[in-house]
Amino acid sequence: MESMDKVKDLLKKIYGEETGALALKRIVPIIEKYAVQKSKKETYFSQEDVVLITYGDSLKKDGEAPLATLHGFANQYLKGAISNVHFLPFFPYSSDDGFSVMDFFEIDPELGTWKEVAAIGQGFELMFDYVVNHYSSKGQWFQNYLEGKEGFEEFAMEVDPVTDLSMVTRPRSLPLLSEYKKKNGQTVHLWTTFSADQIDFNFKNLDVLEKMIDVLLFYADQGATILRLDAIAYLWKEIGTNCIHLSQTHDITKLFRAVLDRVAPDVIILTETNVPHDENISYFGDGRDEAQMVYNFTLPPLLFYTLVKEDATVLSQWAKGLYLESANNTFFNFTASHDGIGVRPLEGILDAKELDGLVEIVKANQGQVSYKKNPDGSESPYELNITYLDAILADTSSTRAEKFLASQSIQYALPGVPATYIHSLLGSRNWVEGVKQTGRARTINREKLQVEKLISELNDPESFRARVFFPYLDLIKTRKKQSAFHPNAGFEILQIDPKVFGIKRYSKNQTIYALTNISSKTISVSLSGTEASDQTTDLITAETVNTAAFNLNPYQYMWLEETGH
Repeated sequence: MESMDKVKDLLKKIYGEETGALALKRIVPIIEKYAVQKSKKETYFSQEDVVLITYGDSLKKDGEAPLATLHGFANQYLKGAISNVHFLPFFPYSSDDGFSVMDFFEIDPELGTWKEVAAIGQGFELMFDYVVNHYSSKGQWFQNYLEGKEGFEEFAMEVDPVTDLSMVTRPRSLPLLSEYKKKNGQTVHLWTTFSADQIDFNFKNLDVLEKMIDVLLFYADQGATILRLDAIAYLWKEIGTNCIHLSQTHDITKLFRAVLDRVAPDVIILTETNVPHDENISYFGDGRDEAQMVYNFTLPPLLFYTLVKEDATVLSQWAKGLYLESANNTFFNFTASHDGIGVRPLEGILDAKELDGLVEIVKANQGQVSYKKNPDGSESPYELNITYLDAILADTSSTRAEKFLASQSIQYALPGVPATYIHSLLGSRNWVEGVKQTGRARTINREKLQVEKLISELNDPESFRARVFFPYLDLIKTRKKQSAFHPNAGFEILQIDPKVFGIKRYSKNQTIYALTNISSKTISVSLSGTEASDQTTDLITAETVNTAAFNLNPYQYMWLEETGH
């Protein structure tokens, strides 16, 4: 019952002695209604963990539920490569491509049902979005609030519009407060961090806490093995502070962990905090009591910069800091997602001029840039909206699949659990027409693909999709077999050449030297200054490589295994 003692202590810490005791009485029945799942894993992580990030309807087929279409494609092509499918919000929603959730317990009928989700869960582990900061203004919960129904009276945060909120960290250049009228005629101004359609939960209210603990455990009961805590950094608000990463936010994340330890101990918490590195890793807590994984948000923009500059110096310097003390923590390594390429994590790494260079490349290649409002009223880039593939190629006419794959080889060699967005795996380019249709910059990498047309392209070995997809799958399958690529296996960043990113990964019984030429030039390489033996085997090509002297072709990557393993 240690986890319940933690629950009790955390509730008192967050809400005070009296209200904390009341909160415990209210959430114990929620906890007890769910069957306890026995722990099946010795550790949270394995080198076989590879996550596919996808919308429920990224693949479509006439007359078939999109979730069933995705299942069929995954069974045919992704077995043996992908271990876990991350479904971006697949609930009924009113805006933001799913993140304005109207009903947290139902699957959007346009996508399918929980039955289709369970079927996918038979062959793959599942990751769900736990949209914990806000809910839809079009859903029943908000209508209940507007009507003043019992249990919903304080579901939103009402703020006097004359209140000084200038200290609040803003992730968007939109008003922080949105005006609504209650059924009794009262006009209220509500806290809406992301949009007027996304009403922030008032977690100071125990009705909210009770409902969202229920949602948390429902997802675990539906088979989720990873829960992504969306926008968690903004969860708790205190006027007069910056309202980001507050101690209560960390304590509520710890509360979720303690509740899961009681009911579903194997379920991993992944926090989504698109902020600079040190703020990001603060969600690891003491190594066990908070998040098990955090998004490696610095990787996507820094890797983009590295390929643009054809210089791995800054990336190599940053990667040295990826060491983690706890085997219960690791990074969620990704380069593309449903969103654009966030650039806030580059603060303190690149100067404004370097960042402007990336912005110009994006704009020159059909992409757009999203801005956030700063406390002084100025605006600065928040996100680059472009497919990761078009960002890396930096030329919409280029079909150099090997350049994109070089970037992915680095992602897959780093410590952490790798995750690949479905459009990266499928070699998708900018969906400019989609942006015209929706008027939203993020639509550029959210295209819905007809599965028959997609398969036809994959069946053509000369197609760009095929030249990305199949080598990418081979890369993934090769990685999964190597103990040296365990998320928490040892690593050492190699200083070989500014145009080569090199990392040594090692476990008790294997050592791999992962090298990637990030330039358009052939580079002569020697590992003589390292502990590498003369003879190694490249796991990518199965060829023997003498490490004393060899060449890396433009954008070539090698995973050199020490001979004798």
